[in-house]
Amino acid sequence: MKALSVKHSAVTKESLLILAEQIPGAWIGIRIAGYLLLLSGWTSTQVADLFGLSRWAVVKWIRKANKEGLDAVDDNPRPGRPSQFSEELLGELEEVLCQSPREVGIERQRWDGVVLAEYIKRTYQIKVHVRHAQRIIRKLGFSLRRPRYRFVQATEEGIKEFYEEVKKNSTGQEKKK
Repeated sequence: MKALSVKHSAVTKESLLILAEQIPGAWIGIRIAGYLLLLSGWTSTQVADLFGLSRWAVVKWIRKANKEGLDAVDDNPRPGRPSQFSEELLGELEEVLCQSPREVGIERQRWDGVVLAEYIKRTYQIKVHVRHAQRIIRKLGFSLRRPRYRFVQATEEGIKEFYEEVKKNSTGQEKKK
């Protein structure tokens, strides 16, 4: 009998790991699977490659398991203050970032850290630094790159002619007619 395999194009290692990031507690299952593979004889490098982690992260898993036993499977509570941005608020910001800043009453052409920080301060009365606003933009999947103007009229022939002309005049002397 032929072995079954997953052939759907949407089911990839990368898409499953992204899904694990979104589902609360999914990394606990991945960690359990990692421990099972390690107990079956896999190396830390092989487990790291399978789950898209660094080898050092898997080594830390092993050290934690050796120290804490089964308690190593659970996540430790993270230190620090809870985020002021709930999932609902981040969803609203994502919708706003899809619009132009002018549509929400800010006289700017594009979104950047300064503009988003000002919008958050005006709308939600939450003061954030520009760098934090930039991280929020990236977290929501947007880019901070500026649009660049490209010369549309340039053609491959024109580029070749330009380079040939530069090569001919590379001595610094003007070409005599």
